[in-house]
Amino acid sequence: MAVSYPQLKEALETLKETGVRITPQRHAILEYLISSMSHPTADDIYKALEGKFPNMSVATVYNNLRVFREVGLVKELTYGDASSRFDYVTTEHYHVICDQCGKIVDFHYPGLNEVEHLASHVTGFKVSHHRMEIYGTCPDCANSDIH
Repeated sequence: MAVSYPQLKEALETLKETGVRITPQRHAILEYLISSMSHPTADDIYKALEGKFPNMSVATVYNNLRVFREVGLVKELTYGDASSRFDYVTTEHYHVICDQCGKIVDFHYPGLNEVEHLASHVTGFKVSHHRMEIYGTCPDCANSDIH
């Protein structure tokens, strides 16, 4: 994964600005999150990096994810009883989730921002954010059902 991501440079700058020390583990976890489109769990991240960092524990991964969440680089996604998944924060987006395998795929639909304005107008609430998930069966699971 020696590819350079512009988001990684920005994320490292954010960490520096907030006074968070950049350790090799933090760098690797961030790089993995940015390059991975799979919304990994802490365990997924740990398994992907344990070869590179044999002394790193799952607790180290969780602690770093907490730091990233606190500085606004990462969102923790919780869906029912499933393990938390982590999403590198780019732009506002929504998730389509497979009922069978749990795969999460991003999709963008800026038109939904109007819903916040309408909700605020109708209720008088000062709306901070919204969240939407769409559930179904991913193509891989749908194809495996056919065979």
